[in-house]
Amino acid sequence: MNETREESIMEENLTEILKVRREKLAKLRETGKDPFDITKFSPTHKSTTILNEFEFLEGQEVVIAGRIMTKRVMGKASFAHILDSSGQIQIFVQVNALGKEAYEDFKAMDIGDIIGVEGEVFKTKKGEISVKASEITLLSKSLQPLPEKWHGLKDTDLRYRQRHVDLIVNPDVRKTFIIRSKVIQGIRRYLDEKGFLEVDTPILHNTAGGASARPFITHHNTLDIDMYLRIALELHLKRLIVGGFDKVYEMGRIFRNEGMSVKHNPEFTMIELYQAYADYEDIMELTEDMISTVAKDVLGTTEIEYQGQPIDLTPPWNRMTMVEAVKKYTGVDFDSLKEEEVARALKEIGIEVDNPVTWGEALNIAFEERVEDKLVQPTFITDYPIEISPLAKKIKHDSRLTYRFEIFITGREFGNAYTELNDPIDQKERFIEQAKQRAEGDDEAHMMDEDFVSALEIGMPPTGGLGIGVDRLIMLLTDSYSIRDVILFPTMRQRDK
Repeated sequence: MNETREESIMEENLTEILKVRREKLAKLRETGKDPFDITKFSPTHKSTTILNEFEFLEGQEVVIAGRIMTKRVMGKASFAHILDSSGQIQIFVQVNALGKEAYEDFKAMDIGDIIGVEGEVFKTKKGEISVKASEITLLSKSLQPLPEKWHGLKDTDLRYRQRHVDLIVNPDVRKTFIIRSKVIQGIRRYLDEKGFLEVDTPILHNTAGGASARPFITHHNTLDIDMYLRIALELHLKRLIVGGFDKVYEMGRIFRNEGMSVKHNPEFTMIELYQAYADYEDIMELTEDMISTVAKDVLGTTEIEYQGQPIDLTPPWNRMTMVEAVKKYTGVDFDSLKEEEVARALKEIGIEVDNPVTWGEALNIAFEERVEDKLVQPTFITDYPIEISPLAKKIKHDSRLTYRFEIFITGREFGNAYTELNDPIDQKERFIEQAKQRAEGDDEAHMMDEDFVSALEIGMPPTGGLGIGVDRLIMLLTDSYSIRDVILFPTMRQRDK
């Protein structure tokens, strides 16, 4: 009952605030001071520039702009803090410097209003670097109040829905997305310097391929055909290798119509790269070098912390085959097991399976259930079963396995790589097997892609390929618990009206 009464009072107060702010805007318009009539303002400095270079700027005139975050009116002198894209700085406002009318206009301004300030850089008696305002311009009127700093945006669902407000009131969130931008820039810079060519491939596909995932389906009205939002970048990029580009990459959005969790968002950012005349050993070296280089460039170190756990990204990273990893953490040696023995071996380590499984399927189940979460430090797990690797080349001495690796850090998968399958006959046979599984109800199995097989028939050189989930990498580098914390506008359920 008390909570209901408190919520009612809060709603009444909000309604009153909204009314007052609109009345202020109406008065401004009546007096010819409509802030929304202003089309341009030209700041000369950012707040952090003034704070960092005070010894050079003290006594100089600057022009700044930003949002009022705090305000203290004390008779003929007032203080406020304004927030710009780089941080906050204090302004000092006096009636003698501004004039009576302009000072009254400032006093009527609200927290959240966006203003432009011209004035002199100085330091207050308390030692705070500030700008002594000689002119203030209201650039935009905030008609809704900002939430209280410590109480208004604790609700994570509300934070994700109102990211614009989240960025205003939570400095750490702003920092996360600045780091995100720098990580993406760093990845591009690294690959560009290595001679890779950045390209763009279609988002709408006739066939959903390149990964084991459930696609989003849409309809092309003009062509009157169903199409799929891409679930991977792979198959088009490998066509470019066929076409004669030796090193290509693409960073773009991927769409998978699957579950949501702290690790999964249906729309996410992926980078995929392909290098002709390379194998997965070359791609391993590139991967650890790229990630450690980007971490060093952006964070200044390769020794980071994720959710209280120290992580060392310094190369070389650990390397284990999947068979070795399962043996290390469960004691089961799959190399010594026959097909008919694998179900019993799984049962002995506490894993029950309802349907018959092959040797490769059982190996993968044992790895996912008993090993994956133990791989905290950067680790390459190599040599994956062929059943779950339809686009990777078979290992010469063991046709049950493929030249494939995945990257694991903090018990999570961060990337996937192959020595790419370039045999069109083998590839078609695997697509046929995947199509059979799809017909039997596996809606994440690959579809047949005749166009891709046709491209392979033209001839693709030996190639190494890599895909990395960019959002998960940024989670790691920003110590973010949820993938929603590193996506500006994550997918959300529609609110009830």
